[in-house]
Amino acid sequence: MSQPGLEKPEVEFPGGDAPEDLQITDLVVGDGPEAAAGATVLVHYVGVEFDTGEEFDASWNRGEAIEFPLRGLIKGWQEGIPGMRVGGRRQLVCPPHLAYGPSGGGHRLSGKTLVFVIDLLAVR
Repeated sequence: MSQPGLEKPEVEFPGGDAPEDLQITDLVVGDGPEAAAGATVLVHYVGVEFDTGEEFDASWNRGEAIEFPLRGLIKGWQEGIPGMRVGGRRQLVCPPHLAYGPSGGGHRLSGKTLVFVIDLLAVR
């Protein structure tokens, strides 16, 4: 496996029934500083829909990582990134209540279970 941050990951299509709870899988364990709850993180990520495997967003496609405070993100990221170390790659499977809420919530991804592969590049 190549080092995270060097190339866009392929998201493995999970299949089966969507989980009811957040699923966290470390694909690569980093050895840098640890992300704490409420930290500001610099990440590269890919997001796909659980049901279809269709990619809906990827920082890789824009050619630059994105920095933001965890508190401003969906709950699945707020719960799933703390404890991760810089240099790591983690997959999060976020059910609707930890993503964009139930169907009809006004967001195009409302009601969907989402899969993210996140590379943690820096913690501030």
